[in-house]
Amino acid sequence: MQDVADRVGVSKATVSLVFRKAPGVGDKTREDVLAAADALGYRMNRAAALMTARRSHLLGVVVQIRNSFHAEIVESIVSAADLVGYETVLGAVTPTHDERRVIETLIDFRCEGMLLIGPELETKDIVGLGEQLPTAVVGRRMSSASIDVVRANDGRGIGAVVDHLVGLGHRRIAHVAAGPGVIASDRRTGFLRAMQRHQLDPRGAVIDAGGYTEDAGMAAARDMVGAAMPTAIVCANDRLAVGVLDVVRRAGYDVPGEVSITGYDDSALARLANVDLTTVSQQPGAQAEQAVAAVVERLDGRRARRASSVLVPKLVVRSTSGPARLSELGVP
Repeated sequence: MQDVADRVGVSKATVSLVFRKAPGVGDKTREDVLAAADALGYRMNRAAALMTARRSHLLGVVVQIRNSFHAEIVESIVSAADLVGYETVLGAVTPTHDERRVIETLIDFRCEGMLLIGPELETKDIVGLGEQLPTAVVGRRMSSASIDVVRANDGRGIGAVVDHLVGLGHRRIAHVAAGPGVIASDRRTGFLRAMQRHQLDPRGAVIDAGGYTEDAGMAAARDMVGAAMPTAIVCANDRLAVGVLDVVRRAGYDVPGEVSITGYDDSALARLANVDLTTVSQQPGAQAEQAVAAVVERLDGRRARRASSVLVPKLVVRSTSGPARLSELGVP
């Protein structure tokens, strides 16, 4: 820092103000300091700076690294955080690093706030985190004074899928669920309510894949392939749907001629030309922006009251859904 200061002809304290993005430095001096630092190849030692700073301006983001929908939300979180002067530290959830361990690591990095994307932690653990530092949950329904929530109405989103399929003449509709979690439960409930609304028998219509992965979808599809094959399959997310689609097509079924398949999330995976999946958009950009705003409002605005936002999901119709077979419509 002294080398930079000497090159520009200012004090070391002025250089420090520039690197900390603090007020009190003119635009011309700020530009000169940054140019000198670039010319000298100087980079601030962020770890050392954090040791003396009262605030880190870091937001921790807990994300399922293999979930392409989560990745889209993360991109928007990084952009939204940058606009309000915060940096993000990503914590990747993997088979060897569960959510609890990732959160502990992010706290060790002195993250001031936390954003949890589709968390599967127990509610009490999330509430405890919110009592420790500002926390926003993205995508999951929960009620706690210490937690801000931004999510899409999953029941309404799945209901729109069922309405779409019934409108195409489908009556034997199955749902590939994703286990006991809150998000999976909301989507399962939305499916069952929509079936009842259309006076369709929901008994035996739910196949629990136990998770959100392509492998789980493939396993569920193998159980369905055969004489009792439904004419439409509603999956709890896009990854499950891709697994189901693979098995169904390999078994010789025409999609959507014989079987319609839908997902949920409108991830990049769903938009691939060879997938072209009918799905539901959760407005990931809007969710990310509102989640960042909620955490920053607690940090900078000292807001204490809970904030909750429920967005309306949007059905996205592509080529994997089509009219039911004529036999389903009573045509010989």
